[in-house]
Amino acid sequence: MADETKTQIPKPTRQRGPMGRMGGMGRGEKAKDFKGTMRQLLGYIGQHKIAVFAAVAFAVCSVIFNIVGPKVLGQVTTKLFEGLVAKVNGTGDVDFNWIAKTLGFLLCLYLASSACSLIQGWLMTGVTQKICYRMRKEIAAKIAVVPMSYFNGHSKGDVLSRITNDVDTLGQSLNQSVTQLITSITQIIGVLVMMLSISLPLTGVTVLTLPAAAIILMVMIHFSQPYFREQQQVLGTVNGIIEEDFAGQNVIQVFDRAEASIEEFDKENDRLFISGWRSQFLSGLMMPLMSLVGNMGYVGVVVVGAQLALTGNATPGDIQSFIQYVRNFTQPVQQLGNVSNTMQSMAAATERVFEFLAAPEEEQKVDAQIPEKRPGHVEFDHVKFGYTPDKTIIHDFSCEAQPGQTIAIVGPTGAGKTTLIKLLQRFYDVDDGSLRVEGIDVRDWDRAALRGEFAMVLQDTWLFNGTIRENIRYGRPDASDAEVEAAARAARCDHFIHTLAGGYDFMINEEGTNLSQGQRQLVTIARAILADRPALILDEATSNVDTRTEELIQRAMDALMQGRTSFVIAHRLSTIRNADVILVIRDGDIVEKGTHDELLAQGGFYADLYNSQFDEAA
Repeated sequence: MADETKTQIPKPTRQRGPMGRMGGMGRGEKAKDFKGTMRQLLGYIGQHKIAVFAAVAFAVCSVIFNIVGPKVLGQVTTKLFEGLVAKVNGTGDVDFNWIAKTLGFLLCLYLASSACSLIQGWLMTGVTQKICYRMRKEIAAKIAVVPMSYFNGHSKGDVLSRITNDVDTLGQSLNQSVTQLITSITQIIGVLVMMLSISLPLTGVTVLTLPAAAIILMVMIHFSQPYFREQQQVLGTVNGIIEEDFAGQNVIQVFDRAEASIEEFDKENDRLFISGWRSQFLSGLMMPLMSLVGNMGYVGVVVVGAQLALTGNATPGDIQSFIQYVRNFTQPVQQLGNVSNTMQSMAAATERVFEFLAAPEEEQKVDAQIPEKRPGHVEFDHVKFGYTPDKTIIHDFSCEAQPGQTIAIVGPTGAGKTTLIKLLQRFYDVDDGSLRVEGIDVRDWDRAALRGEFAMVLQDTWLFNGTIRENIRYGRPDASDAEVEAAARAARCDHFIHTLAGGYDFMINEEGTNLSQGQRQLVTIARAILADRPALILDEATSNVDTRTEELIQRAMDALMQGRTSFVIAHRLSTIRNADVILVIRDGDIVEKGTHDELLAQGGFYADLYNSQFDEAA
């Protein structure tokens, strides 16, 4: 299977849609640490020792009650056979009274077995669901402390796949595999003891099939494990593509990139098809091969059993019960093969979950500081930063913002404007130099307190599925309805809110698509006003609204910035004419600095940029 050119895989029919052309794919990566993953998982299982031990006990009891049945039934068969022979010879009769009592006892055994199995299943379902619940909580908590750099290298779909698909796979597989593993091993041992009590030669014939079954099991595990892991990995990639295409469908249609989008999806879908086909095909071979081995043992027992019966070394009941035990013996052996398949899928999914949980977290100093007074003093001191070591974005940036000052940052796309904002909130740490807020290096701040220093309005608005009131209150959950409405009036969005059905209780859908871009921006501005933080970050805050709306909110923004340190990134230079300091950035360096009038008088890059905007407007 390692040589792809020798593997014949049926290709899906070509369609204009999810299934497309078949692409090449290298062999999947093996699980990095199968044993280590299982040890970690046992740590989660160990939190429920009592329930697990109880489930094991009920599983063992269920198997014991079940495997005694064929032995009892064999005794009934022998008793019936001997009674019929005695009746024919005129020396006796069938003891139906004994047979009826024995069959009643047998029925009780099977009922007890079913009851124990039911309780065991109930206990294990509870354990697995609690483990999944705990993992989802840990993943959700992890998302809040994973650095932004992690999400730069992982798609949203991949993270979502780990939370949903991988945890679900873990839960289903764990429930099935633990139950089957316990019952299969118990049944193999119990049946083996019962077979030895009946006939050593017949037991020997049955046991001879075990080496063949073990070899098949190991070979299938060796070849299928890499593909199970790759299947989970590619599934995360496919989820990411689907999410991206769904979110950007309007852009895809406008630029006529539907075919290119389909081709990209097809490429990953082909990989998913191949890895899924290989893993499922190899795992599917397990059962028929194990069944073949079991049937060979069954035939051997019938032949040897017939010879023993003819020589008087075995009764008809012994043969009948032993044949049942052969089936009961081969069935758990086959189930172990099925468990191995399930565990490969579970290991791949579990490993991905643990990889995310083991991802580096944002560093938090034990003695992190939380200043009592926060007037809004910010200082960049010879800051140097790059997202990767080989590409510096900010070269040598120095700037001081006094409390209450408005600092406007302008420059061409890619100059590093938004990067400065990310550094300010410590989504990333500077490579060199220092960044101080309230005179304290941001690396010494408590992260939550540092980010609580700023209110923020971004170019890409983020609203959640909820009422307008809830979205505005997001910046300050304890705010009263009156304060929410006051913030909306200050942001000049109270009027349009009252035109909506339900007013402040109007339900915003996912992504906020039932509001216009300008309305969404106004709601986020109201949220920032309500938050009432000592410093503001306005990243292209008015770039996505029309001129009339811009003029409407500019007065509110000016009032909001009074007494607060504000960092404003804007394309429309007309909105920053009143800024205390304007920094003109190009390639990560400050090339000009001053007030609006001072920079115009210099006749440099800012003046050219400002005049060009008015020429375009003219």
